[in-house]
Amino acid sequence: MTTPSEGYLGPIVAVVGPTATGKSALALDLCEVLGGEVVNADAMQLYRGMDIGTAKLPRADRRGIEHHLLDVLEITDEASVAAYQGQARAAFGAIRGRGRVPVLVGGSGLYVRAALDPLVIPPTDPQVRARIESQATSEGLDSLYAVLRQRDPVAAEAIDPRNARRIVRALEVIEITGRPFSASMPTRTYFSRTVAIGLDADTAVIDERIDARVRAMWADGLIDEVRQLEPLGLRTGRTASRAIGYAQALAQLDGELSEDAAIAATQQLTRRFARRQRSWFRPDPRITWFDAGEPAASAVDHVLAAVRDTGARD
Repeated sequence: MTTPSEGYLGPIVAVVGPTATGKSALALDLCEVLGGEVVNADAMQLYRGMDIGTAKLPRADRRGIEHHLLDVLEITDEASVAAYQGQARAAFGAIRGRGRVPVLVGGSGLYVRAALDPLVIPPTDPQVRARIESQATSEGLDSLYAVLRQRDPVAAEAIDPRNARRIVRALEVIEITGRPFSASMPTRTYFSRTVAIGLDADTAVIDERIDARVRAMWADGLIDEVRQLEPLGLRTGRTASRAIGYAQALAQLDGELSEDAAIAATQQLTRRFARRQRSWFRPDPRITWFDAGEPAASAVDHVLAAVRDTGARD
C-alpha cells in the first residue's frame, strides 16, 4: 500500500489482546503492508533494559520498522498513564505527518484506552497517596479493596484485588475529587478514527504458550538481566520492581525462591494476567477478533480493506 506523500489522513491501526498471542509479529506484518510504524502499548516495555522479561522484540527482529515508546523510562521511574497518553498522541501525529500509518500494539488495557479514547486523567496528591499506601501496609490489601468495593463497586469490579497500585490510585481519586473513580474511566469512543483487531486463542493454547515463553526467558538469561538492572535501581522502582517475572527473579536471587519455583510463580501470574487482559478487551465491540493460531493473512486483509475504505471517505 502506498502512503500519501503529504500526510496520512486514514485511521490508526491497533493490535490488542492477551499476552503470547503473536501481536508483535502481526504488527510488523501490518507495517510492511501498510507502510506503518509501531507504537508500543505495553507498559513494561517502556522501561529501558527490561527486555527479556517483557518479551521486547530485539532491534534485529524488527524488520527495519521504526518502533516508538520503547525504552523511554528508567527503571526507577514510575509509569504514568497521563504521560504515556501525551507521548502516544504525539507519536501518532508525527507518524501521520510522515505519510505513514500508526500501528499501536500491546496488551496493557488502560494504556491502549488512554492512547485511543478520550480519557481525562484525574489529579494526584502525593500526601493522600502516601496515607492510603500506609493504610494498605498496616491493614492489608484485602481491607483496602473492601473499602473500594463500598465506595465505588464499578471500579472495584474492574480492578484486580491483588493490584495494590490500582486500588490505591482509585481511592486517591475518590478522596481528591469526591467522585467515583469509575467516572474517570474512558468511554468507548475513539479520539481519532481507528481500526482495532484482537488476537486470542483457547485458554489452554495461551497457557501453553505462556509456560513455554517463561521457561525461555530464564533460559535466555533473565536472571543475568536482573543482576545488571539491580545496580541501576531495579529494587527501588515502584513499577519495575513489581513487574511479573522481575519480582520473581529478584526473589530467586535473594534465595527466597528456587529457580523452578520462580519460573512456576511467573507462569501462574502471567496466566492470570492473560485472563485479565481478555476480560478487559473482549467486551469492547469495536475490536474485530482473529484466532492467534490461524495465518495472519486474514487479519492483514481485514485491516487493509478497512484502511482503504475509511481512506476513501476522507
